[in-house]
Amino acid sequence: MKSTNLKSFISGIHTGVPIALGYFAVAFTLGIQAKRAGVTAFEAALVSFGLHASAGEYIAFTLFGAGCGILLMTLMEMVANARYLLMSCTLSQKIPENTPLWKRLLMGYFITDEIFGAAVAVSGKVNPYYIFGMAAVASPGWVAGTALGVLLGNALPLQIVSALSVGLYGMFMACVLPEGKKNKTVLSVIVVSFLMSALMQIIPVIQKLNDGLRILFLTIVIAAAFSVFCPLKTDEKEVHTDES
Repeated sequence: MKSTNLKSFISGIHTGVPIALGYFAVAFTLGIQAKRAGVTAFEAALVSFGLHASAGEYIAFTLFGAGCGILLMTLMEMVANARYLLMSCTLSQKIPENTPLWKRLLMGYFITDEIFGAAVAVSGKVNPYYIFGMAAVASPGWVAGTALGVLLGNALPLQIVSALSVGLYGMFMACVLPEGKKNKTVLSVIVVSFLMSALMQIIPVIQKLNDGLRILFLTIVIAAAFSVFCPLKTDEKEVHTDES
């Protein structure tokens, strides 16, 4: 058993190396955002280790820089990271039934989009140590990238910083556009979100709200509206479940 776990762990490390490299570049831009918000390198690294979520951290640093309260930040983190609950439920069906609780909790702590994708792509059951191997390199890459972004972001040439910053938005677009191409409802949500976000900047009353409240308002309103008027059909739900 120990030999099998070791092989799975090493295999996970091999899979996690390219993930770590990608994380480092994206986390570097998050470190720049953290620096602008007045967060230290240690604090930024601590946030990265605690969240392991690019969108969640970007929101956290943005709200912190805007002086938002802890309650609003907590609510926004719950909204931004809710997808990990679904990933955890799916992943629980891929691991052996006798997996102890501490291993389940550890896997849940380190779950990310990429680690989840690599894990569910494995045929049959997934050895938890395969996920631990990926996390062993991906997590340090993410944490180190954030810290170095705080320390070195202002020391790099403006062109390089701009390129890395664009990479963060490119990552967001890469997450939503492919799904939008496959599903017209998702595409509609993306378009409406962009338009509503732009309108929020010019409507006098809403314009006075801070960025965090506007994001929270848009998220709830748009998600609720599309859930009511454009619910996923049963067969669409089955397709997404199979793909994940």
